[in-house]
Amino acid sequence: MIFKVTYQPAKFDAPTRENTQALYVEASDKVEARRLVEQNTPYNIEFIQLLDGKHLEYEQKSPDFKITEFNV
Repeated sequence: MIFKVTYQPAKFDAPTRENTQALYVEASDKVEARRLVEQNTPYNIEFIQLLDGKHLEYEQKSPDFKITEFNV
């Protein structure tokens, strides 16, 4: 499954819309997606959303769509 993870670049920054960024990760569930991002980045995770169907198709059309892979 593919998840969209929105985050703030620094762990202790207060969330602000202007600084929110996103990455896409493949994981078996939300818990694994969170674990992968928390263990491999200094990011402050805001939201994790499962992408499927038309929503996934829409996101894949974006030039910024790229699955982030972590070396575990």
